Amino acid sequence: MNGDVLVRLRQALPTLRPAEARIAQVVLDDATGVVGATITELAARAETSQATVVRFCRAVGYAGYPEFRIDLAQATSRLELELERSGIAEGEINQTDTTTDVVSKIAFHEARTIEETARMLDLEALERAVEAVAAAPRTDVYGVGSSGLTAQDLAQKLSRIGLVCTAPVDPHGQLTSAALLTPGCVAVAVSHTGRTVESNQALGLAKEAGATTIAVTNFPASPLAELADIVLTTTARETQFRSGAMSSRIAQLAVVDFLFVRVAQQRYDATAAALKATYDAVQPHRLLPRR
Repeated sequence: MNGDVLVRLRQALPTLRPAEARIAQVVLDDATGVVGATITELAARAETSQATVVRFCRAVGYAGYPEFRIDLAQATSRLELELERSGIAEGEINQTDTTTDVVSKIAFHEARTIEETARMLDLEALERAVEAVAAAPRTDVYGVGSSGLTAQDLAQKLSRIGLVCTAPVDPHGQLTSAALLTPGCVAVAVSHTGRTVESNQALGLAKEAGATTIAVTNFPASPLAELADIVLTTTARETQFRSGAMSSRIAQLAVVDFLFVRVAQQRYDATAAALKATYDAVQPHRLLPRR
């Protein structure tokens, strides 16, 4: 099966039944230990039955526990190699870490988030999103909080190459903008959880207006993803000192860059001319080098 089993477990957690979610959490908390555990031992650690462990494996895409454990072993081996490559013993930040430790661990997590997002991304979905945005007479991008910063980044990039793109900051502005979209337009909603009320409302209105809808979210089974015609999934992971807002930002920005560069390629000549024109426009606002 393609993709990292640990990533899929984190993405599936909100949709699992309580007993299955307990199993998933045990695996995420001690993946290396579970690799060597029998189905009976895992069931005991999660305070559930062997039959529930089998149902859990099927719920996350495996025929049974042996297949799941093979993929888990591969994932833990890959993680150990990545930790060794980064020169750190373990990825979690703790109270006694030095400045060097903190910098190394954050760099590790952010690099790994981008690599995982790129590895797990549905490239066919990305291409459909690129085609829609490149051809759209207008693109709206919605997001609040940290995801709003990602929305602003995408709008700025697309505007810089001559496309009509807005990212209203005010939630009411998002709703009114969405209501005025027409078929052929594109609406992109960015939300780590996919459960942000404002982003779901705006994307829902855009869909009703006939626009092509795109979701950028960490959870492919979220309400936002269900609303979208195209889903681009990130693989951000929270840690004790890196909340969802921190971990999601780097993954979302990576997806935005994938989308933007492919759109720019589709409009290569127009992009080159627009970038030169916008570069020249801001040069008078640069301080001259000191002599």
